[in-house]
Amino acid sequence: MDNKSFDFKRIAEGYAHRPWLHQSVMEQIKSDCDINQNFDNGLDVGCGAGLSTKALRLLCNKVTGTDISEAMIQVCKSIYHDKDYDFYVASAEDTPVPARKYDIMTAAGVINWVEKERFLQNMHAVMKPKGLLVIYDFWISDKMVDAIPYTEWYQNEYLAHFPKPPRKENVWSQGDVGEFFCMKQQVTYEMQYQFSLEAFIDFMMIQSNVNVRIEGGEKTEDEVRSWMIQTLEPIFRGQERILVFKGYNWYMQHR
Repeated sequence: MDNKSFDFKRIAEGYAHRPWLHQSVMEQIKSDCDINQNFDNGLDVGCGAGLSTKALRLLCNKVTGTDISEAMIQVCKSIYHDKDYDFYVASAEDTPVPARKYDIMTAAGVINWVEKERFLQNMHAVMKPKGLLVIYDFWISDKMVDAIPYTEWYQNEYLAHFPKPPRKENVWSQGDVGEFFCMKQQVTYEMQYQFSLEAFIDFMMIQSNVNVRIEGGEKTEDEVRSWMIQTLEPIFRGQERILVFKGYNWYMQHR
C-alpha cells in the first residue's frame, strides 16, 4: 500500500477527533464472534490517528497500531502513552513479524488501498494459527433521521462538488482469501451519530472526497468550509442532526 493521500498534518489531527464509532464496531465483533475474554496481543493495520487501535484495546491486553502515514503515527504517539499501546510506520503489506505473533488483527477502511495478495501473505506471517482477522469499514450515507433535504444535498450537491476518488470496492470471498484464511462470516449493519452543524462540517472536511480537492490545490480549506456552512445551514436549522452510517465486518480465521 503506497497511497499517502492521508499523510498531511491537517488530516491526521482531524482524524483524531472523528466520532468514535469504532467502539460500537467492537461490540458488534464481540456479539458476532461470541468473544467473552480479551485476546493477548492485537494488531491494528492502517490505524490512522489511533481511534481503531483504541477500540481494539477493548478486546486485547496489548495492541500495536501501524500506518503508512508518518503524520498519523505522530498523532497516535502524542495521544496514547500507555505501555499497552505501540505504534510504528509500516504499510499493510510489510508489517514486521513480531516476537509474539498476533491473536487478532483488525483493518478498518484499509482494503480499498492494499495489494490483496501481499497483504494476506503478510498477515499470514504475523498472526498465530487460528487467529482472527477482522476487516471492517463504515461510511456516511445519504440519510439523516427526519432530514430529507440532506439526502438531496448529499446526492446532488456534495457528490457533484466532491466526487469519490478512485478506489477498489470489491467484496472479498472465500476464493480471495482461501490460501491463508477461512472466511467465517460477513455482516452488514447501520449505526447512527448525532452532529451539530459545526461538528458535522469538521467531520466532512476530512473525508477523502474533500481531501483530494484541498490537498490537490483545487479548493482551499476556507472555500470548502464556507460552501458547507452556506448549503448545510438550511438543513440543520440550528439543531443537531442524526447521521446514518453504513458498515460491514468480515471475519476470517487464520489457517
